[in-house]
Amino acid sequence: MEQKRPVDRKLQIVEAAGQSFAMFGYKATTMELVSKIAAVGKGTIYTFFQTKEELFSEIISQFTFTLRQLAERTIDRKLPFFENLVDVLYELLLFREKHELFIKLTQEVRDIGTPMAKEGIEKMERTIIAFIQKEVTAGIEKGEIRSVDPSLTAFIMLKLFVALSAEWNRNHEPLSKDDIARYLTSFLKDGIGAKA
Repeated sequence: MEQKRPVDRKLQIVEAAGQSFAMFGYKATTMELVSKIAAVGKGTIYTFFQTKEELFSEIISQFTFTLRQLAERTIDRKLPFFENLVDVLYELLLFREKHELFIKLTQEVRDIGTPMAKEGIEKMERTIIAFIQKEVTAGIEKGEIRSVDPSLTAFIMLKLFVALSAEWNRNHEPLSKDDIARYLTSFLKDGIGAKA
């Protein structure tokens, strides 16, 4: 006779909250709604999370952890810095743009300006920048990049990539991944690439 595994209530609640935040946004999600989606009582939620903010922070932490894992899997340590940079940025932004939670939070920030939704998006961006910063530091140590401020450089790289891959498309013919890679690397290599 097969034994049933105990239900992980915390995981059940976190998954339900993730669904709720992705469908309804931060502002419209309530503990009552999460309890209905999770099929647990509200009291069960409060045994794990005291507030909606705590629950939201858990969701954002899991999302940023997934972003870091994706970035690590995308890196090919045999490739030069700039090839890896384009591949990682492309994969991270593709993931971010397709993930319902990020889409809903972006809409909420644009339409309502909810501070917690804005904070969640900023945390995701900080995670991406921190990853790029680590890679910039490694690129400096390997001599592929001249000595620069890794934090500022990571910020510029992300913003330039977003500008080329998303913002440019609003009023122009979209650039292909190869076009974006070519423009990004040509701008950055001349600016921070190690001089031969």
